[in-house]
Amino acid sequence: MMPVLKSNLKRENEVKLGILKTDAVRPDWASDFGEYPDMFIVLLAELEPDWEFKVYDVELGSYPNDIDEVDAYLITGSKSSVYDDKPWITQLLQFIRDLHARKKKLVGICFGHQAVAQALGGRVEKSAKGWGMGLHTHHFNKTPKWHDQGELDFSILVSHQDQVVEAPPGADVLASSDFCENAVSAIGEHILTFQGHPEFVPDYSKEIMQFRRELIGEQVYQQARASLATPPQRKRMAQWLVNFLANS
Repeated sequence: MMPVLKSNLKRENEVKLGILKTDAVRPDWASDFGEYPDMFIVLLAELEPDWEFKVYDVELGSYPNDIDEVDAYLITGSKSSVYDDKPWITQLLQFIRDLHARKKKLVGICFGHQAVAQALGGRVEKSAKGWGMGLHTHHFNKTPKWHDQGELDFSILVSHQDQVVEAPPGADVLASSDFCENAVSAIGEHILTFQGHPEFVPDYSKEIMQFRRELIGEQVYQQARASLATPPQRKRMAQWLVNFLANS
């Protein structure tokens, strides 16, 4: 029997996604939830099982040898702040500028959302509003073409104290809330960033809340725990990411 050879031709909408890993999950949580790239792979592969994923641990200085080694990039969340004086963050911000100059598709999530803003002329700082935890609802001010054109409100898990307080030049702020004015942003057709975490599941959010309970304060903790009674719209957001990444 002749062997079946896999074609080198990409199927329509097939994407090779480079995930820029900017933090490690606590070892006692990783056994249950995986590392941050794993969370994204599970989320996106459910919709696109033929997509390929390549992880670059940018905290350790791991980057592609060629910027076109993958079709698009995604920057994960991190406990670090984008304004921290760390060599790996400086290198990441420059890589973001390189991606932008090449108009390479890029998604930023939480820390990634903030890193894109910081790299391209925006401003990020600790918010006077304190910690955002649990399920938050953001509202689209306009619907881009990757949106499903449905309900303008969407609910997403968040975990952040830093916020983008000034969007970078040329950014289009697509969604916001009273707590987070710059919740979703886009630059051109090639950059899309979310403050919230579509990759998080409620049980992982519970672990973070419990771990940071004293830091975030009891009132925020109790409100955040109560908010988890409503499920996040993970699959809807996954489809948005797929729509954005798969269409040029």
